[in-house]
Amino acid sequence: MSGNVQLLSDTLAAAKSEGRSALIAYLPAGFPTVDGGIAAVKAVFEGGADVVEVGLPHSDPVLDGPVIQTADDIALRGGVRIADVMRTVREAYEATGRPVLVMTYWNPIDRYGVERFTAELAEAGGAGCILPDLPVQESALWREHAEKHGLATVFVVAPSSKDARLADITAAGSGFVYAASLMGVTGTRESVGAQAQDLVRRTKATTDLPVCVGLGVSNAVQAREVAGFADGVIVGSAFVKRMLDAPDEAAGLDAVRALAADLAKGVREAREARDVRGVRGTA
Repeated sequence: MSGNVQLLSDTLAAAKSEGRSALIAYLPAGFPTVDGGIAAVKAVFEGGADVVEVGLPHSDPVLDGPVIQTADDIALRGGVRIADVMRTVREAYEATGRPVLVMTYWNPIDRYGVERFTAELAEAGGAGCILPDLPVQESALWREHAEKHGLATVFVVAPSSKDARLADITAAGSGFVYAASLMGVTGTRESVGAQAQDLVRRTKATTDLPVCVGLGVSNAVQAREVAGFADGVIVGSAFVKRMLDAPDEAAGLDAVRALAADLAKGVREAREARDVRGVRGTA
């Protein structure tokens, strides 16, 4: 069975055709439980997310801040396994028909086996993988199997990336490019900053792939800001925090559904603001 890289591309293209950015949500598998995590992914889709990244919990998540680390710890203590990640992808995709990716560090895939992992992810209906710590120059084996199974390979670029390095990364990737808005770990921020806009500009100069911005976006105002210059707005810690702060699972699902709706509204307000500027510019 082939994976859903084309569904991912079509979804991002559809958002672009509507004159807006895509909303991409992140939630870890197995948090607060495997069933609860699956329900949370469905809830953010219901709220308005276009794409969801399912995190594979890791004991040493070097890119992730304390919120996602806490959720990963809960999932790992609950006994989550790669099979549960695949189940999360499968059930979310089958219920919604929307693109679901896995975000994971390289070590679990390396230990599990690249061929086995890509085959199972494709069979589950996955659209691809985001691999924040896999160097492009060491990615040939992964990319070979990912392409064979119809999966996107999404690499991460950062403000520190030089232009030549950006070109190397984007040439090797597929699906979209994940632009980290700032140096540091995941987590909500007071502002996303001009660094992200400059990084998107430099990245777009090297590729026709959509460029989606993550790290720091937590509310509709920030989503609107980022949607003004990026092809996608990626939100993770804000969703996880809503689940962590909720008194029970049902309240957590309501909270992430509501946050997705608020963020989706912000993304669409950015489109409306662009439309207004366009009308003024032609008046």
